Amino acid sequence: MNYILVVDDEPQILRALKINLHARHYSVLTAATGAQALDLAGHDLPGAVLLDLGLPDLDGMDIIRGLRAWSAVPIIVVSGRDNPAEKIKALDAGADDYLTKPFVMEELMARLRAVLRRPPGEPVPTRAVIGGHEIDVAAATVTGPEGPVRLTPTEWRILAILVASPGRLVPGRQILREIWGPGQQEHGNYLRVYLAGLRRKLEPDPARPRHLITEPGIGYRYQP
Repeated sequence: MNYILVVDDEPQILRALKINLHARHYSVLTAATGAQALDLAGHDLPGAVLLDLGLPDLDGMDIIRGLRAWSAVPIIVVSGRDNPAEKIKALDAGADDYLTKPFVMEELMARLRAVLRRPPGEPVPTRAVIGGHEIDVAAATVTGPEGPVRLTPTEWRILAILVASPGRLVPGRQILREIWGPGQQEHGNYLRVYLAGLRRKLEPDPARPRHLITEPGIGYRYQP
């Protein structure tokens, strides 16, 4: 696998990430500026990018857009900016995930594994498991321990979007746009209602979901 590119202007963060990535057998290159990051990526495309937004020369949003202009490399933003609007802006620009500082190292590593799990060009998954339920997206069927489970057409569409990106954060605005069309991105209450219904039908403990996860203010993820 190609190296992981870590982009951050804080030496202690670079050092900690480099040590932890090496301990998990990843090759690592680091960059303290946006220009250095783009130069490294241009010479040898990384397997993934861990990107801080507050860089001394370029804003991290510009790095995301610069990489997305020619590459589908997975990008995880690791930033101190905790404003939901900033998170949505980064995801809309092309980031695959967003983690706020300070973070738990194991959570970052789990998210990195998730974005690396499905290489570009791999077929979109059509089957999934949620609790004791077998999901067959292609056949539009859910089979639970007690037999078939009925989902509404809208529940199916939401579930299919999430299952297509296992382990990855899907912005709520994207789901709203795909299902209800342009101009509906602010109606997050729609998604909250439908996700609550899906959890009641599929999660072993709907109050403590393990597979249909909410990232407050940003979006949702299907965690296998």
